[in-house]
Amino acid sequence: MSGPENGPALVPAFATEQSQVSVKPDLLPAVSALSLLSLFGLPLGWVWSRLAPPQQSTVVDGGATSSVLMESYHSFDALAIFLLLSGGLGVLVGGAAWMLRSRRGPVFLLGAVLGAAVAGWLGMRLGTAFAAGLYALPAASQVGDLVTVAPSIDTPWVVLMAPLGVALAYGLAASWNGMDDLGRRH
Repeated sequence: MSGPENGPALVPAFATEQSQVSVKPDLLPAVSALSLLSLFGLPLGWVWSRLAPPQQSTVVDGGATSSVLMESYHSFDALAIFLLLSGGLGVLVGGAAWMLRSRRGPVFLLGAVLGAAVAGWLGMRLGTAFAAGLYALPAASQVGDLVTVAPSIDTPWVVLMAPLGVALAYGLAASWNGMDDLGRRH
């Protein structure tokens, strides 16, 4: 019979040590990432306002506008351009967050995802404001006049594209890594 008194056991004992998530040391870098990444909303909105196509519309009764035939497709174009820009920003941010080896983990990922969400919201709000400044409606327009209307984003769901890009890039890198501590340097 083998045991501790009689010699080595037939089945080796495995270490049950689990890696722990360190929240406190990663909290300040995560908040810093959130703050820094939210600033990317400014260039995101500016680039979108320059790329999104305006709509040619006619002035109708009451000063409202109605899209000219086939120009209403530009609403989708503006939405798709914003989705592509914010998704690309999210993937780049996720890759950059993964490269910060000493901060890898769920706390920093959460900060990066929240920062990308704020950047998406800020990009949406500022982008529509920049576009409205570029394509301001003339003050003295008459019924039937052809005017250029600024592009707009009609759904708030586009805000989620940047955080999804961050989570996708970071998650793919983490799953590719395969180490319990994600390769952190301690």
